Amino acid sequence: MAKLSKVGVVGAGNMGSGIAQKFAQEGIPVVMVDIREEFVQRGLETIRGLLEQAVERKIFRPDQMEAILSRITGATDRKMLADADLVVEAVFEDRDVKSELFRELDAICSDRTVLATNTSSFTVEEFALQTRRPDRFVGLHYFYHPAKNRLLEIIPHAGTSEETVDFCMLAAKLHGKTAIRVADAPGFAVNRFFVPFLNEAGRMLEEKVADIPTIEAAAKKAFRIGMGPFELMNVTGVPITAHATRALAEKLGPFYGTADIIARQVEKKENWDLSGDPDESLFAPVMDRLYGVALGVAAALVDETVATREDTDRGAKIGLRWAQGPFEIMNRIGIEETCRVVQAIADRYADFSFPEGLRKQREAGKPFTFNWVDLEIRNGIATITVNRPEAMNALNEEVVEQLDRRFTEAENHPDVRAIVFRGAGKAFVAGADIRFFVKNIQAGDVERNVAFARRGHKVLLRIENSAKPTIAVLDGLSLGGGSEMALACQAIVATDAGSMGFPESGIGIYPGLGGMLRLSRQVGPELARYYVFTGAPINAQEAEALGIVHRRVGPEAVDAAVSELASAPPDKYRKRDIPQSFAPFAQAFTTENVQRLLTGEPPEGVDEKIAARISKTVGYKSPLALRMTDEIITAQLDRNIPEGVEIELGRLAECFGSEDALEGLTSLGRKRPEFKGR
Repeated sequence: MAKLSKVGVVGAGNMGSGIAQKFAQEGIPVVMVDIREEFVQRGLETIRGLLEQAVERKIFRPDQMEAILSRITGATDRKMLADADLVVEAVFEDRDVKSELFRELDAICSDRTVLATNTSSFTVEEFALQTRRPDRFVGLHYFYHPAKNRLLEIIPHAGTSEETVDFCMLAAKLHGKTAIRVADAPGFAVNRFFVPFLNEAGRMLEEKVADIPTIEAAAKKAFRIGMGPFELMNVTGVPITAHATRALAEKLGPFYGTADIIARQVEKKENWDLSGDPDESLFAPVMDRLYGVALGVAAALVDETVATREDTDRGAKIGLRWAQGPFEIMNRIGIEETCRVVQAIADRYADFSFPEGLRKQREAGKPFTFNWVDLEIRNGIATITVNRPEAMNALNEEVVEQLDRRFTEAENHPDVRAIVFRGAGKAFVAGADIRFFVKNIQAGDVERNVAFARRGHKVLLRIENSAKPTIAVLDGLSLGGGSEMALACQAIVATDAGSMGFPESGIGIYPGLGGMLRLSRQVGPELARYYVFTGAPINAQEAEALGIVHRRVGPEAVDAAVSELASAPPDKYRKRDIPQSFAPFAQAFTTENVQRLLTGEPPEGVDEKIAARISKTVGYKSPLALRMTDEIITAQLDRNIPEGVEIELGRLAECFGSEDALEGLTSLGRKRPEFKGR
């Protein structure tokens, strides 16, 4: 797979400068080009201003800001883009301007350069056909502000090669984006339902259904969002909404056409006046209209295979920051209620048809289900991807069940010679879904947590013992259950973005999916205790030095490393020499020193600063979880893997039933827990 060593961005306005900034923030050199030097300088100043704000907010240090800026080259000469791996167009929405630009870029750029348009109004194909490289042409639709918003719609047209799509998926990951694949259709996925949502708010205002503060408040309640449609139009620009509605109406019909009141607001060159008190008695009809439009259009675009249900929801949650996506909202309010409000919209607008998918779901009489685990088979390699990036790919009952099913499919497929596990977005798997644990504890159903762990162990044992090599690709964060899932695989490939960690003792529990057992088998019980007691992260370099990671490579070399390990899988439990640099941490967690730490004393035989740091860190952890961790690791020493699993499972009910577990799990993300040791 091609590297991403240089990116070009054409356009230094808010979108172009934001795209350039994001690439530079992630360590990728970028050339930002505009037609006039003053535009380039304005873009650079915009970037500097945003980075200075980030320094004030402690997101970056001053030296990091300067390093980011040093990766951005401003220019007016488009020939500087000749050797770029990827060039993203972010100029204003004018068909002729964009067409001419791509003809010029096609002549300037290397044959290997991928060209991309950030258009939100036109089809990708019409610009691709202006070039001699339609196979290396794609839509990359960023969301405002592109330096902050994680969503990226990747839009291949009919002639885009799969190699180009793969390259863009890699590029998305490399500059911190969560990508969804969308068909080359009007509005793509997110704008297809979001723009009508804004437009319908304008129509209700025009029809005097309710005033602005009432529509704002009703929308916030219905969609659980921080800003209503009129405030959103103020933030992004009322003219942008008008332009988007015109573009959709041109391709899809009058239902999508601009509300007259929005067109008049553009002529006045004013923002909406949000002042006033809402009238709660009018919330119901406003919510019905907004639900009917947004949910109906979302269902229609899925019917048309523009995007999947999962990616449509993902687009709403990541790109628009909705608490739930359209299909999750449908499940929340119920399919019958959804059909009622969508039918009302179909009755109101002659050119909007009731979606077939909704009709079938109503007939089925059950909520929508979602696929969180994908399986792709290519060249004898089955890739199983946990695709829940909006939740950092956290494990819950449904994800584990789907992992089991996909793994069975891969194992039984005659063409598959190896099975690879990956995570979508910036994480591999960031542990188990904490909300699931809390809900069960509060309901007095601790055994459901234990059953979840037992089911997880069953899947991980199958992965560990499969006749087909199993390989984890760590190219992002893994925590808790994610690290345990990686350790269950027969081999691990990591990029420098990959890491492992076991933070459970800080939330009142212990690693419950074999992490202690498998880590101890590889690096010894002392280091296993160190990593579990302290929660210290294991970066890719350290994991490689410890022999946990079998290949550490650049992102572009992952596929080659996977193929190599598939042909000759290693013995992950082989004997190994632990580098001397880890000796102090192993010494700090000998049997004797663990007892000292459990009684609040610092470990002996190590540097005083290391001892003090470890003692302080351990002091913040759950005493009960630490005692259980030590007892379980000790009991597992002379047992085989299945026996070790049973030892771990045997303490889970006690662990989840403790006061420390409830305190730690419910405190996560809010405050430092106050553990009692019981």
